[in-house]
Amino acid sequence: MYLDAEQVTTRLPWRALVEALDDIFTRTVHSPVRHHHHLQVPGDPDATLLLMPAWIEGQYLGVKQVNVFPGNSDRGMPGLSGHYLLSSARTGQHLAQFDANELTSRRTAAASALAARYLAREDASELLMVGAGRMARRLVPAHQSMSPIQRVRIWDIREASAQALAKELRDEGINAEAVPADGLADAAGRADIISCATLSREPLIKGEWLTPGTHLDLVGSFTPFMREADDEVMRRGSVFVDTREGAMSETGDLIDPLKAGVIGEDDILADFPDMCGKRHAGRSDLPDPEQAITVFKSVGASVEDLAAAILAYERCSETR
Repeated sequence: MYLDAEQVTTRLPWRALVEALDDIFTRTVHSPVRHHHHLQVPGDPDATLLLMPAWIEGQYLGVKQVNVFPGNSDRGMPGLSGHYLLSSARTGQHLAQFDANELTSRRTAAASALAARYLAREDASELLMVGAGRMARRLVPAHQSMSPIQRVRIWDIREASAQALAKELRDEGINAEAVPADGLADAAGRADIISCATLSREPLIKGEWLTPGTHLDLVGSFTPFMREADDEVMRRGSVFVDTREGAMSETGDLIDPLKAGVIGEDDILADFPDMCGKRHAGRSDLPDPEQAITVFKSVGASVEDLAAAILAYERCSETR
C-alpha cells in the first residue's frame, strides 16, 4: 500500500489525528535517537540521510527516511525527499508506505492543535499566524479544529505572502486578513493564540507585546541557531514542550535562555507525556489560568510520525 500526499491528507483529518497523538503519548513507544549519515555525491555537495525509527512492541514499527541532497537545486529538483515505512512489529511484514513530507506537516500542525487543547483559553477566538509558508496552510485549519477561531490574521516578513495566504483562506470561507509588515506588535497584543512557523534566526515575538491569557505556539525554530521568541517571552510565559529531551537540545528558543540563566530546566512545566498522561492539566493547573501566558515549543518526535502512520493505515484498512 502506498499513499501519496493527497491520500495522506484525506486519511488524516485534524480531529482524528489530534486524538491519535493524544493517545500515543500515553503508550510505551520506543523511539531511538535520530540517525544521521553523510553520503558523498560525485560532483555535488555531500548529502545527508536521516533515519527516525519508532515502534510499539508487538504492534507497529515505523521508520521515516529523509534524504537531503543539496546538489539537486542545480537540477531544478527538490533537495529534500522523504518516505515513511510502516511494518508489523510482530512479524516484520511491510504494511504501507507514505509520503513523509505531508505526513510530517500534518502531524506537526496537529501537535500544535493538541497543545492548544491543553494550553489555550477555551474561548480563544483570534489566531495570529506568523509565517505564510507550507506549515501555515496546515496550522490554521488544525487550530480551527480545536479552538473556536473566528478571525485569522497573518503576518510574514514578505507582506505579499501574507496577503496571498489571506486570500486563499478567504476563498475557503475563513475570515482572514493580512497584517502590515510593521503591524506585528499590535497584532500579537490582540491575539488569543499566536502560531509561529518561520525560518527566523532572530526573535520575532517579544514578551513585552503579549497580553495576559495569550497562548504562543512556536513551531519554526528546529536548530540551536534559530529563534522565534525573545528571552522575555520565556521569562513571562509558562513553558511547555512536546518532549523535554528534544526541545532542550534542538531549539535556540530554549537553548539560549537556558544557557543565559533566564529560565531553568524546572521552568519547563510539562511535556506531552505529562499532559496526555494526566500528570499535568496544562493551563487549568496554573495559579491564574485566565491571565497566564502559555508557551508551547515543539521540535517534533518520531512518536508523532508513528501515530500518524498508524491512523492513516488503519483508516485505509477499514475501507478496503
